[in-house]
Amino acid sequence: MIHVLVPYDFSPLAAHALTFATQLSSHYSHLKITLIHVVEIPLGTGVGTFGGGLDPMPDVQHQLFIKELLEQREKDLNELKNSYASFPFQLETRLSTGNIFRELSMAIEELTPDLIIMGSSGASGWEEALIGSNTEKIVRTAPCPVLTIKGEVYPKNMKKIVFASNFSEEDSNLASRIKHMQHLFDAQLYFVKITTPSNFESSKASRKRLQRFIQKYKFEGIISEIYNATSEDEGIIEYAEEVQADLIAMSTHGYTGIIHLLSGSIAEDVVNHSKRPIWTLKTSKPVLKASNL
Repeated sequence: MIHVLVPYDFSPLAAHALTFATQLSSHYSHLKITLIHVVEIPLGTGVGTFGGGLDPMPDVQHQLFIKELLEQREKDLNELKNSYASFPFQLETRLSTGNIFRELSMAIEELTPDLIIMGSSGASGWEEALIGSNTEKIVRTAPCPVLTIKGEVYPKNMKKIVFASNFSEEDSNLASRIKHMQHLFDAQLYFVKITTPSNFESSKASRKRLQRFIQKYKFEGIISEIYNATSEDEGIIEYAEEVQADLIAMSTHGYTGIIHLLSGSIAEDVVNHSKRPIWTLKTSKPVLKASNL
C-alpha cells in the first residue's frame, strides 16, 4: 500500500494537492491518503489556520472561538471524507492544534508516509514568510519525498520530468526513485547540470559526470544537458521553462541551523519560486552547492 500525507488548509492549493493524490489511485491499486489539518494557536494571540491570525481576545472568548473553530473543522473534514467514501482508495483525516511545522513533523514521524503532497503558493515577501517557510521546512526535513503543488496538475500529465543535480552524489535510493517516476508516469527524463560563474566546470568534465551517473544506475532514454546560468536555482527554473517540463525533481541536503543559514538550499529556492510542481528528496549524503515514489 502507498501512503500519501496531504497537509490540508481548505485552500484551493490544498484542494489541488488532494486531487493529485486521489488520482494516484489510477497508478496504485492500494492507496491510502491521510489529510491533516492543523489549527495554529499562537501563544498570547488569537487563532488562525496555516499561518493566519486574529486580534488577541479575552480568555473566555478566546476559548469559545477555539472550541467553535475545532468543531467546524471536524465537521468540514468529516464531510470531505464522506465525499470520497465510494472512491477506490482509503481516505483518513486528522485534526490537531499547535505549531504547524511541529504538528506536521510529528505526524510524519508517526505515520511514515511514502509521499507528502503539499500545496504552496510559491509567493515572496510576507506570504512566503507565513506559508513558504512551513513548506520549506518540510522539504528540508522530511525523510520521504515531498511533492509541492503550485496549481491544478494531474499525474497523467507528468510527461516531461527535469532531474536537476550535480551528479556527483552516489545515492542508489534517489536514483531508483527517479527511475520509478519515469516508469510510473511513462515520462521523458531530462537530466540537467547547471554551471555558474562561481561554480564553473568544463563541459567535458560535466558530461563525463552525467554519463557516469546514467551508466551506473542504468537509466535509459535520457536527454542530458549542461546549462549555463547566473545561479543554480535560476538555471533549473529557466531550463525547465525551456523544455516545458511538467515536473522538476531534485534532492536536498537537509541541513538545519547555522549550517543551513550559511549554505542555503537550492532545492528550497526552486520550491519557493518555480511555478511548476517540485519533487524533492532529502539525500543521505550532502548535496554540494557547487554544483520508489
